[in-house]
Amino acid sequence: MGCCGRLKMTAFLGFFLLISAELVLGRFVVEKNSLRVTSPESIKGIHDSAIGNFGIPQYGGTMAGAVVYPKSNRKGCNSFDDSGISFKAKPGAIPTFVLLDRGDCFFALKVWNAQNAGAAAVLVADDLDEALITMDTPEEDAASAKYIANITIPSALVAKSFGEKLKKALSDGEMVNVNLDWRESVPHPDDRVEYELWTNSNDECGVKCDMLMSFVKDFKGAAQILEKGGYTQFAPHYITWYCPQAFTVSKQCKSQCINHGRYCAPDPEQDFSTGYEGKDVVLENLRQLCVFKVANESKKPWIWWDYVTDFQIRCPMKDKKYNKDCAETVIKSLDLDLKKIEKCMGDPEADADNPVLKEEQDAQIGKGSRGDVTILPTLVVNNRQYRGKLEKGAVLKALCAGFEETTEPPVCLSEDVETNECLVNNGGCWQDKKANITACKDTFRGRVCECPVVNGVKFKGDGYSSCVASGPGRCTIGHGGCWHETRNGVSFSACMDNDDGKCVCPEGFKGDGVNSCEDVDECKEKKACQCPDCRCRNTWGSYNCTCGGDLLYIWEHDTCISRSAAARAKSAWTVFWVIVLGLAIAAAGAYLIYKYRIRSYMDSEIRAIMAQYMPLDSQIEIQHHRSEDHA
Repeated sequence: MGCCGRLKMTAFLGFFLLISAELVLGRFVVEKNSLRVTSPESIKGIHDSAIGNFGIPQYGGTMAGAVVYPKSNRKGCNSFDDSGISFKAKPGAIPTFVLLDRGDCFFALKVWNAQNAGAAAVLVADDLDEALITMDTPEEDAASAKYIANITIPSALVAKSFGEKLKKALSDGEMVNVNLDWRESVPHPDDRVEYELWTNSNDECGVKCDMLMSFVKDFKGAAQILEKGGYTQFAPHYITWYCPQAFTVSKQCKSQCINHGRYCAPDPEQDFSTGYEGKDVVLENLRQLCVFKVANESKKPWIWWDYVTDFQIRCPMKDKKYNKDCAETVIKSLDLDLKKIEKCMGDPEADADNPVLKEEQDAQIGKGSRGDVTILPTLVVNNRQYRGKLEKGAVLKALCAGFEETTEPPVCLSEDVETNECLVNNGGCWQDKKANITACKDTFRGRVCECPVVNGVKFKGDGYSSCVASGPGRCTIGHGGCWHETRNGVSFSACMDNDDGKCVCPEGFKGDGVNSCEDVDECKEKKACQCPDCRCRNTWGSYNCTCGGDLLYIWEHDTCISRSAAARAKSAWTVFWVIVLGLAIAAAGAYLIYKYRIRSYMDSEIRAIMAQYMPLDSQIEIQHHRSEDHA
């Protein structure tokens, strides 16, 4: 190797050691799922397992299977076809979970070989007594990239001691049944999911960068639907490192860092003498962060997805377009404020902290249950790191697992993400087929039997065998679950529109009010129309009573009288009322005359009294006589 080659290798190795030191100091959190052994009794219980960082974990769901430990190729490093071994379950049989030993080859290769042999899931038993670790994909390996992208089954690492227990039970001829449970792998506290993607703008870093770019393009549509609907809160993040103080003036740090060694990224080609430099990547990462911040301020954070995908397509490194000019062209096409973005980016030559990138470095340090971000790319859902294949369907499943049950958006209930359990036998829940009402609610984690609310009317019950409408208006919804029937345009219902929710057969019927109300035969049961001359005919919900000959039926008294007597009675009543009316008029007249005479009498008395004290016009003559007598 020549002098220049040794220099490049030394510089790259130095930077690699710098990055490695950062990772060692970090607090890496292993994401786990629950593994429950249901049989045999000797090892029955719940155990932890570490989710593999490839394949598709069934976030939000469970999977049951029978464990099998192969007789040969127990590390799974070779194809099981070579050994004539198949793990395909027979029709109607429980799926097969293959138990393999750790060692000799990549974790992903073990799972790939087991998947090809028909395994539904893979458990890898650790060969060391240590805390669980995350099974990750091999770095930049072109051969492994071909099969890693096609792994679709879940996998998990189990502790050595537990693996030995599984092997012993199987060697003793026991049937080992287990349930893998991912329902609590992602917290689901409410109706909004917060998630973040730790990404990179470098498109020439190999297999993982290609996978990341492909994911961003494929997931863009779903991400924007979730964000625009207010279902999610997304934030992009970018990993940077700092250059040690002693090397800030070195060529390596200057080519890979900005702000005097404070924020660095590896050289895209891992060659400091050609192509793009690490600081070009840092600057574009910073620009993408500022695009998000400016878009978020304008209440349109989803524009970040448009910018990133457009930049990947229009400004790739391979076409020598990965630069500021191309980026600004994309920014203008999306109608973003370029001046605000430039202000946000600040001065990359300044010997000072950049607020945006400083915040990113602080965010890399784990808080709570998340752990430090050490793997690129990394997806974090509700403060829990995602493990598995970075693929649209798998990631959407993880996001949907983060919603509180029954609050999932429609995209989570699409056929691409989950199956609707309410379509088969109504999910075993209560339903009213006539009113087309069901208690079955399809959720991402499975169906829920919960009595519904229909047009403001609340149904009460267990949701499985019974749901009864209650409260005002309940009779408008399927007659409140009570009996009802219509015949010849006449309808009857046993529903009573009150709070007690009871069903009572209406008058003229008898029964439980729920399943049936039978017509009461008033004629047969002699409840009405029982007079000697009455003729009774039962009707649905009532009866008709008539009288023979010249007789008329009186309903109130349940009797028959002759029509002539009825007419005479009617005439008598008429005379009676005329007399009563005449007396009333006479009484009123007498009262008025009496009142008039009393008033006249009172007036004369008052005049007489007043005349004693003062002369009145009508009393002049009396006064004159008094004068003469006096003379």
